[in-house]
Amino acid sequence: MKTRLLTVLTLFVCLAATAQTLPVLDQNPTQLRWYRVTTPHFRVLYPDGFDSVAQRTAQRLEGLYEPVSASLNRRPRRISVLLQNQTTVSNGFVSLLPRRSEFYAVQPQNPGLAGTLDWLDLLAVHEYRHVVQNDKALQGYGRLLYTLFGNVGLNFPLLTVPDWFAEGDAVSTETLLTPGGRGRIPYFNLNLRANLLAGRRFDYPKAVCGSFIDNVPNHYELGYFLTTYLKRTYGPDAWSRILNRNYRHFPWPFTFSGSIRQETGLRVEQLYQKTMDDLTETWQKQQEGLKITAADGFPIQKPEQVGRQSAESGPVFTNYQHPQYLTDSTVLCVKSGLGDTPRLVILDKNGREKKVFVQGFPNDPGILSATATKACWIEFGYDPRWGQRVYSNIRLLDLTTGQLTRLTHRTRYTAAALSPDAKKLIVVDNTDEYQIRLLVLDAATGAILKAIPNPGNELFIQPRWRDDRTVVAVALKDGQKTIQLIDTETNARTELLPRANENLSHPQPWGNYVLYNSPRSGIDNIYAVDTQTKAVFQVTSRPLAAYHAVVSPGGNRLAFEDFSAIGYRIMDMPLDPAAWQPARSVDNRTVRYFGPLVQQEPGVTEARQVLNDSSATARPYPVNRFSRLANAINIYSWGPLLSSNGQALSVSLSSQDLLSTTQFSVGYNYNQAERVGAFFANFSYQGLYPIIDVSFQHGNRSTSLYVDRVIPADSLRSDRWQYNQLTAGFRLPLQLTNSKYIQSMNLSAYYNYLQVSDYNLPFRYISEVGSAGSLNAMTYGFSYSRLLRQSKRDVAPRWGQTLSVSLRNTPFEGRLTAEQWSVQGNLFFPGLGKHHSVRLRGGYQQQARGTYRFSPGIFYPRGQDYVSDDKITVGSAEYRLPLADVHWSLGRWLYIQRIKAAGFFDAADGQSRLEVRDVYGRLRGYETVQRSYQTTGLDLTFVFNALRLRVPFELGVRTIYNVTTGQVLPQLLIVDIGI
Repeated sequence: MKTRLLTVLTLFVCLAATAQTLPVLDQNPTQLRWYRVTTPHFRVLYPDGFDSVAQRTAQRLEGLYEPVSASLNRRPRRISVLLQNQTTVSNGFVSLLPRRSEFYAVQPQNPGLAGTLDWLDLLAVHEYRHVVQNDKALQGYGRLLYTLFGNVGLNFPLLTVPDWFAEGDAVSTETLLTPGGRGRIPYFNLNLRANLLAGRRFDYPKAVCGSFIDNVPNHYELGYFLTTYLKRTYGPDAWSRILNRNYRHFPWPFTFSGSIRQETGLRVEQLYQKTMDDLTETWQKQQEGLKITAADGFPIQKPEQVGRQSAESGPVFTNYQHPQYLTDSTVLCVKSGLGDTPRLVILDKNGREKKVFVQGFPNDPGILSATATKACWIEFGYDPRWGQRVYSNIRLLDLTTGQLTRLTHRTRYTAAALSPDAKKLIVVDNTDEYQIRLLVLDAATGAILKAIPNPGNELFIQPRWRDDRTVVAVALKDGQKTIQLIDTETNARTELLPRANENLSHPQPWGNYVLYNSPRSGIDNIYAVDTQTKAVFQVTSRPLAAYHAVVSPGGNRLAFEDFSAIGYRIMDMPLDPAAWQPARSVDNRTVRYFGPLVQQEPGVTEARQVLNDSSATARPYPVNRFSRLANAINIYSWGPLLSSNGQALSVSLSSQDLLSTTQFSVGYNYNQAERVGAFFANFSYQGLYPIIDVSFQHGNRSTSLYVDRVIPADSLRSDRWQYNQLTAGFRLPLQLTNSKYIQSMNLSAYYNYLQVSDYNLPFRYISEVGSAGSLNAMTYGFSYSRLLRQSKRDVAPRWGQTLSVSLRNTPFEGRLTAEQWSVQGNLFFPGLGKHHSVRLRGGYQQQARGTYRFSPGIFYPRGQDYVSDDKITVGSAEYRLPLADVHWSLGRWLYIQRIKAAGFFDAADGQSRLEVRDVYGRLRGYETVQRSYQTTGLDLTFVFNALRLRVPFELGVRTIYNVTTGQVLPQLLIVDIGI
């Protein structure tokens, strides 16, 4: 859940509020009608056809208002919650810009995410806890900052609290207040458990900030255990007291750690060490006496290695998952990791690894389905314009010919499996009314052959074919799971296991058995149920986990994915039912790390009652139509803001409606460099297919120039004048991604009017209006981008192309005339190393000689001042590579993760036709002037985390040698921007 993913970037968004073009947001289709359910503490917005789901969610939220708030002792203000039903992404978030929460109403297939909980119930608890956390900051200086700046100001105190607390506390709340939650799911702690049991305890900065080499558990996992350990030791309200201290102290760096120390006597690093000590002891005890099932691994090619930059150096974290036998000695699986985007590979027992296909953006249900000749999976499909509309489509790959078929278009399928004869598919369909359908499809055309009735709206998880008629699937209803055999012709169902709060997954039929995953022993392993006797057996006993069982074509081998600190690996073992252990005799090694908190946490009883009660008999809350126009204004920030370069101060109001269709900002901007100010207003309406933008500025400008034009120039004069500037037009951003390449296209057309008065200098810069009075111009733009998806370890795209074209002219009558068109493109290629990248860049610009010159439309050699020639041809070659991946901590202030380098050569050739005049100023003719510039240089940058914030920054130096002039120019480099 992406609750606070962009918290650190919030300020940068707001600092851009004075820009003429406001950011593109994700919208729903305009024709979607919205309604609103109003309760005492919530406004639930939902699209047409979602009425019953909205009422149920509103009942849940209102009932959870007190229980979820109790342990932080904060009752939040009323908030709007949007139910998004056009997407197939299972997610949710809380934002302050504007203040709202959004629930993506599609139930996930991943059993490690929701477990046995209803998806919207989980979001109601987890996301609302974030609302409570945010409003907890409305005290002390947080209250003052909110009064001065609005929600932008409220972000400042929230930045003093690490995001591991926000997500960990929310996971703890979902675990304690519900019978499920991720704190009860062994899959959730798998990464941390693997590292600690392997003796790979990372120091605190690395645990918080991450690594380009190792599998560092995310902030959800880390945060859950840190917050839970402290609550177990110092009481369920300890974090409330710590936050009170934090928000009442001046926000010096590490105030949060100081607040923990004042409350507990521990600094945050000590809290981390004690938690890791406790977890290591706990999980080592879980392993004591554990009898391990023997299994052999499928050999893999030599894993990517790193140098000895740290004590933890070794193979880069890489996963091999979701095995499917092709023959008795080969398996197809999905390879992914820090250095690899998802791809299908074939492994054999001789250690050969063959890449079959690089996937796009899979909507991974935790399974892969394949026969000897075909493989299928689910990938996201994006609406070209509406960012909130995301589909899930089936991809079918012919393994013999390599032909890829996009079998379905604009569908909402979240799991799919091929029948043994590869002629049919069984799929799980999530409708936009929060209904689940189990469908049989034609594997050749994607046509629906059969819809299996589901009157109870059970969630079917990871279905598989048993034969060409019967399927097996996990079924979830009312917090309980079972495994069902379903006859696709008669619709008859047989439940193989008693319904229970047991997180079943990955059913795989074999003969009279169905293999499946269960955490019943406290460790996820593979079990089997006899379909005739209903007897249950434990098939594997692995130390960390075993998932995704699959049987070889010969029926005598079992393959599965096994986990370790360096990633998932494919293992196989003999398939012998006689060696299986009856499940009733399996030791229960379940770890409930929350311990007594489930009895101590305030609100547990009330929350359980709310989630157990049916909302069908509850009195419905009032509903009314939600009007976009009436709610277009939604101010979320106000007050002064300092620009990112420190040269401008603005006082503004910013607004964005809840449906993300209307944005505007109005205010006053003071330019410190020129010591003048201007009023501005920016408006963007994004509810139509093209985005409509309008901006206006009124204010003053100031300039100084030499007016004698005689060397040495010594008559410097200054002037201040007024200006009015209007920009209006449209842009059409299109998302075209449908493969491993990220593709987009943008079209735009803008009218610009700039009017100047009281300009008294005798001359003007060619790029300024000055005494000419006004400029009427049009700008047309086109851009296209196709870039290969990058892994975390890639420094730049390794394949790709971009193209941009612009035309600017003055088609209206006036004293200022100009015309400029430009084109530039980029080509990306792989470098010598796996994560290296080569970029070739070229451009051409031509402009008619007139009374005005536009700013450049192409890049120019780095370190060379721009010369506005009539014709300019530019080219560049650049090589980027990672130098070292490190784990360097410089006290508590900096944590360096990566050192990168780049080398470049830039060149530009310009040509202009200049007037030749005599000493009396009379025109004598024209002369063509050629100019040539070359620069070359090296970049050295560091990827680092400051003040232990999880979001990394990049800073470095650029050394440029100007080949033309012989000058050496050093520059500070901030994310590839030379200053």
